[in-house]
Amino acid sequence: MRLTLSIRRQLARSIPPHRNFTTALPRTTRLPIQICLACRNKIYTSSIHTQPQRRWQTSSATSPRLNADDAIKSNPIPQTYYEFFPKTLPSGPPPTGPFHIDTRELRREFLQLQAVAHPDRHPQNLKTRAEATSARINEAYKTLQNPLTRAQYLLGLRGIDVAEDETAKVDDPELLMEVLDAREEIENAREEEELDEMKRVNDERIGVSEGVLDRAFKEDDLVGAKEEAVRLRYWVNIKESLDAWERGKLVVLVH
Repeated sequence: MRLTLSIRRQLARSIPPHRNFTTALPRTTRLPIQICLACRNKIYTSSIHTQPQRRWQTSSATSPRLNADDAIKSNPIPQTYYEFFPKTLPSGPPPTGPFHIDTRELRREFLQLQAVAHPDRHPQNLKTRAEATSARINEAYKTLQNPLTRAQYLLGLRGIDVAEDETAKVDDPELLMEVLDAREEIENAREEEELDEMKRVNDERIGVSEGVLDRAFKEDDLVGAKEEAVRLRYWVNIKESLDAWERGKLVVLVH
């Protein structure tokens, strides 16, 4: 007796689906990994400084032809200035990344970012956001390219205000005498060439301060970083006075 079409369909629904046991993999019991206490503590400590960095990208791996509008719309707002420059600063701020920055690479990436974020490259509905992004990129670059403002910014992230704290001074009489001597020498110079040696010496001082700050931030020594940032402020002020030298011009070293 032949079954009707409707009956065959009902029977097909009532039969459980066929399972192909020949392709199924045998179940295995996974044993727990044994980790000693010292290794477990090391893993925990390192995880504190390895949080993923949010990055502001100018292109996409999945869409290499990403245009400027897509970059503005798709990128989240960075939480730190370092996140604007993933090529130059892939490790982020200290202590995971170094304090020292290759300023040439930073400028190259800055120009690439500005080429994407410039308001003139976006339609009217995205201009406001593009202007805000462009302004923040400018602020980030100006802050990070200078070792003094970079140190002040990093300390500010940790709740230590050095830039606006007028009471933050170095209790070092020898340093203060060096600053006063530098001011007098700059004011008394008749030709700019007379200041060449002072420029060389002062640039060396700035380099030494950068090294001290690099070690302090790497070791998370905020007290040492604050003291050296205040010291660096004196050397940077001398550098600015040297760069802006004019005969007979009064020198004011802000500290």
